[in-house]
Amino acid sequence: MPTYSTLRRIFGLGTALFAMLGCALLNPPAVIIPTPIPTAPPLNQALPLGSAEIITDPVSDIVPNIDPDIETLVNAVSRQQLMAYVQTLDSFGTRNSFSDTQRTDWGIGAARLWIYNELVRVGQSSNGRMQVRYEDFPLTVGEFSAPQQNIIATLPGTTTPEDVIVIMAHYDTRPANAADGTSRAPGANDNGSGVALLIETARLLSARPWNQTIIFVALSSEEQGTFGAKNFVQNAILNNVNVIAAINYDTVGGNIGIPQAIRLFAPDLTQSPSGELGRYYDYIGGLYVPAFPVNVENAMDREERWGDHREFIFAGMPAVRLTQSYEDPSYINSTTDRWSEIDYDYLMQVTKVNVAVVANMAGGPPRPQPPLITPMAGTDTLLLTWEVSPIAASYAISFRPLELPIYPTFRFVSASEAGNVALSGIDTSQPYAVSIAAITATGRLGPFSPEIVMGR
Repeated sequence: MPTYSTLRRIFGLGTALFAMLGCALLNPPAVIIPTPIPTAPPLNQALPLGSAEIITDPVSDIVPNIDPDIETLVNAVSRQQLMAYVQTLDSFGTRNSFSDTQRTDWGIGAARLWIYNELVRVGQSSNGRMQVRYEDFPLTVGEFSAPQQNIIATLPGTTTPEDVIVIMAHYDTRPANAADGTSRAPGANDNGSGVALLIETARLLSARPWNQTIIFVALSSEEQGTFGAKNFVQNAILNNVNVIAAINYDTVGGNIGIPQAIRLFAPDLTQSPSGELGRYYDYIGGLYVPAFPVNVENAMDREERWGDHREFIFAGMPAVRLTQSYEDPSYINSTTDRWSEIDYDYLMQVTKVNVAVVANMAGGPPRPQPPLITPMAGTDTLLLTWEVSPIAASYAISFRPLELPIYPTFRFVSASEAGNVALSGIDTSQPYAVSIAAITATGRLGPFSPEIVMGR
């Protein structure tokens, strides 16, 4: 069977251990991934039509493209800012969950206060729209207990604020012993690099309005078992937060000489919400930063390792993990994980990809509901019906063969002809995962609808 990278070359972007290893787990809990792809809704369900007339095989020249405003934000990512953020986080000595909380120059307390204040500072250009707060929770590991705090910055959407995109990075560190709160654990790459990306993205995106809500969250207690993420997800469920994407950045700073690419982990790649998110991330990243590939891997995470995104996946939310292309084991949970060892050009590239992906997902039209799909008797034609967004200029339609991990060639239809479309030339005996996404006149590609399976 062809590898993912081979398939990607074929289709191309143009087709529209608790005590030893950080984030490690020798005996990870059983991963229960909910069945993600919904069945098609009842065909007799009432739905407003974008066009009363059935349009057969429409085409559109409005396709995903580089939006000038998003390109400006991508090019504004600052290497100097990223380095300054990592240097500051490194300077706190340790950010272990059980470290000092009273000093202003050392320990996790000083670090979380600085992160909070920095998010407030970079969010000033939002004119009060981005709100920063703490989220408290308790942590007990064996005989050790300490109160913990996540830091959450929320940038409300203007069109569909109920749809939420979460960007996360854990800010805690650890030495060899995960409960050692006194030894030095600078954690520049793991995970000062992820927090630096988080703050830089907030600096750039908070200055503009977005259609969907963006939440930036610096999570605590990842090194002891993703407890900060678990608390965040539990509160999101209790508050009916509709998380349409959760993107975890963990150890993304790179070191001089590593391959210029980023790894993305998504479990059950071809049939899960996380796989859908991974495809979108890969597509947008390749559009805006083509020289820095996204290598998608069909797994929850690296073998016998973990990350905060798993808590979202356990709850049935679409989530992926981004991590650098190669990890040097000598740096893991080590005093050598210092700010001076990071490749800031590499970190800048990762940040650019993130800005491009989140800006498209948040700044594009809202995520559509899945289309109603009706086979037209005796033909190779399918009728797709959906509600057309007033801010869409075009739609991309994906008929993805179930075993294909990447997007196929899209079909495009202008918004003026969308909503009641007959598409021919489809082998209706074959199973497909079908989804649609709206496109703006400037080429922003919004989030795809949840995939629905037909033909089986």
